[in-house]
Amino acid sequence: MNGFDMNKLESECRERWGTLFEANPSDKEKFYITVAYPYPSGAMHVGHGRTYMVPDVIARFWRMRGKQVLYPMAFHVTGAPVIGISKRIARGDEAAIHLYRDLYRVPQQVLDQFTDPLAIVNHFSNEYERVMRMCGLSIDWRRRFTTVDPTYSKFVEWQFSHLYNDGHVAKGAHPVRYCPQDDNPVGDHDLLEGEKAEVIKFTLVMYQSEEGLIPTATLRPETIYGVTNLWVNPTVTYVKAEVDGVVWIVSREAADKLAMQDHAVKVIGEIPGSALVDQMVTHPLAGQVRILPADFVDPDMATGIVMSVPAHAPFDYIALRDLQQQGQYTDIVPVPLITVEGYGKVPAKDAVERANITNQHDVRMEALTQEVYSAEFAKGKLYPEYGGAPVRVARDTVADLMLAEYGSAVMYEFDHRPVICRCGSRVYVKILHDQWFLKYSDPVWKEQVHEHLPRIKLVPTEVRAEFERTVDWLKDWACTRRVGLGTKVPWDPTWLFEPLSDSTIYMAYYTIAHRIREIDPALLTPAVFDYIFLGTESPDLPIREQLDALRAEFMYWYPYDFRFSAKDLISNHLTFQVFHHVAIFPEQYQPKGIVVFGMGLLNGAKMSSSKGNVFLLEDAVQEFGADTVRMFLMGSAEPWQDFDWRNELVASTRKQIERFYATVTEGMTVTGDQTPIDAWLISRLQRHIQKTTDALELFQTRQALQESFFAIEADLKWYWRRVPAGSACNAAIRELCQVWVRLLAPFIPFTCEALWHQMGEEGFVSVAPWPVPQQEKILPSVELAEELLARTVEDIESIMKLIQITPSSIEIAVAPAWKQQVFALIASSSDRKAGVGEVMKNEEMRARGKAAAETAKQCITLVHRLPPQLIEQLLTEAPDELALFYAAQGFLEESFGIPVKIVGAEESVHTKAGSALPFKPAIIIE
Repeated sequence: MNGFDMNKLESECRERWGTLFEANPSDKEKFYITVAYPYPSGAMHVGHGRTYMVPDVIARFWRMRGKQVLYPMAFHVTGAPVIGISKRIARGDEAAIHLYRDLYRVPQQVLDQFTDPLAIVNHFSNEYERVMRMCGLSIDWRRRFTTVDPTYSKFVEWQFSHLYNDGHVAKGAHPVRYCPQDDNPVGDHDLLEGEKAEVIKFTLVMYQSEEGLIPTATLRPETIYGVTNLWVNPTVTYVKAEVDGVVWIVSREAADKLAMQDHAVKVIGEIPGSALVDQMVTHPLAGQVRILPADFVDPDMATGIVMSVPAHAPFDYIALRDLQQQGQYTDIVPVPLITVEGYGKVPAKDAVERANITNQHDVRMEALTQEVYSAEFAKGKLYPEYGGAPVRVARDTVADLMLAEYGSAVMYEFDHRPVICRCGSRVYVKILHDQWFLKYSDPVWKEQVHEHLPRIKLVPTEVRAEFERTVDWLKDWACTRRVGLGTKVPWDPTWLFEPLSDSTIYMAYYTIAHRIREIDPALLTPAVFDYIFLGTESPDLPIREQLDALRAEFMYWYPYDFRFSAKDLISNHLTFQVFHHVAIFPEQYQPKGIVVFGMGLLNGAKMSSSKGNVFLLEDAVQEFGADTVRMFLMGSAEPWQDFDWRNELVASTRKQIERFYATVTEGMTVTGDQTPIDAWLISRLQRHIQKTTDALELFQTRQALQESFFAIEADLKWYWRRVPAGSACNAAIRELCQVWVRLLAPFIPFTCEALWHQMGEEGFVSVAPWPVPQQEKILPSVELAEELLARTVEDIESIMKLIQITPSSIEIAVAPAWKQQVFALIASSSDRKAGVGEVMKNEEMRARGKAAAETAKQCITLVHRLPPQLIEQLLTEAPDELALFYAAQGFLEESFGIPVKIVGAEESVHTKAGSALPFKPAIIIE
């Protein structure tokens, strides 16, 4: 488009902004927002773009509303991911080299330096800032830091000294996700695959065989009384292993796992799974049972041998049924032991047969299993002969009994696999000793968090239940590791704090980040931070004047107003940070709000940098322009909804911005005087201002964009159609453009800055006052009349498309006064369905007989089709429809190019005129 070079326009604007977004304490009301800082181990993709653009739109909105807005950024580099990456590159891992050289386009001379983890950190943190600036993020870059900066490490030491001294950190032995290659526990950020894998606890039920103990892993120990057989995979070679001096028969994979979980394991032989089939084994609570073959048994799940409860486990029931249909093991009968509402005596059989499952390979089996397990856990009870306890109680009771009296043990496993470290190694569950843990299981601490949660505004509101659940089930968290980048534990320097643990209250650090770097880290004792953040006085505080400035900065900005982060972080970081704030800060500094993001898709598939399914943000900006990327990401879904990036849709968004630019540019050349339609345009504008404002206050970026762009554009389209050619009003169009550019400034700031400058306005639109609706310019009656006209034009156009003839004239027949009365009776009735009766109670209407009754029915239909707000308006200020259409007769004739006749319906000679209703005139086309 002539005069619109998006890339040139954006480049010039970035230079002009300079330090515009640096935020300092002032006499203004503050608005402080933060977003989860990125881990810079690769290039940014468009999913990252949405993460940082949403808070930017909100920051820009509130800045224009007159608040002092702080939007800072830092880089999270703690932990082992970059170490794993550097190791893979150092050993020539082709997949890693391809990812960084070809997808992320790291220059070879830079890639050669990636054998040093810090080289990765430095490169990509600089790249992130460069691309974020390209995107127009209004960040105060003075406050940038990384989580290995010496001053930040002192801050982390202070935080954990408080937690340790208050009893929130303790040493113990716990199961953790563990990478044997790195010899380190790992968190979500360390993983290439399996980020959401949880550690689950199995009870090992020990069956005695002639050759040793056969442990079967179960999550349902209470079902021991219903075991009819064991399952082994006949194609697997199992091992005999001395486990703590006793011979066990398990899969080879299980032997390796048990060795990591506090067992001395020595493999002493092998035994084919087929040799185990048909052997008899015993357990005191289950009696003697047989071992049966089953291909579905996974040797890599727990011990690789499964106990079978066909009455209550759909997989067991259908596997047994499959064998029995072949004439095998027909003597085995399911043993029911749990009664549950909604199921028959044998719940697994009931569920399988209701679902018409034909065999064990049916894809629905997993969901069916979860359905039965959940129902039995929630509502099931053991039969009286097995104690009669609810399943949720019996599960723990029987497990404790087995552990105490029947030689059972505990084994930990992931709930799904594979789990792969970024170094490429498989991750296991390992019990670590002398490990430091955050005691999130502490009921007192949990209660403190529960007490504060209701005071946090959560967006969307439905995530509150997930936060509450997370607080309830959260267990102790391994907060240290031996290897990686990060801060050493001050009371035990052989350990480092792991990534999720050192990133819980850094929002407070942002407030002082730009000032504290001027201070020698050696001076930053816990007492210094106690003064800055808690106001605790102590003797001999150094550099008191600087500390006073830091404390003043913190007190101005804190607490943060809103934190933005992804919904998958509710189960860890977002809840952790509430725990830590509650433990350290007084009430006035507790979090005020959290906004939770949906996920990003690329052409319908989840984005993943590690899997290469990404579209780089820089590529998107260069191809489409930063404003296009911003507008698409803000308009495709609300922040908490998942969005799907599709290039063809993004390209259409660019055309919309070009159209907006052209409309405003051309609008500035309008020279006409006032027209009758101007009042409607400006009245509608006030409503769009209010609706955009309301939406952004609720973080509804998509809804705000619908109002501020598409709704205004639609109004303008109607306006241009309504005014005679060349007579648009200069004052009205200029007023609209001046407002329009400001409303869209948070979304497409580069384009709006250019237009603001072209319009001759002073300064930057980024800090111009946000438009405020002027109530005196809102004219409901004018809007109502224009809506009737627009609806009528739309109806005429629809009819003309249907009849497919060349018409010679149009007649618009307006409903008579008595129909207005019928409409009012129906619309104001508390029971509109009974409206016909209400109408016929009126003596005048009864005199009209069938016509009145038919009109009442038509009005009921019409009332249900019209928006409630419109109905209310029609009851209070119905337009003079005849006068309206007479005034618009010239416009209508010009629009359709044929004569248009306006009549009262009862004056028309056409029978169709009798269908005229209030706000819906009859249209006769000849």
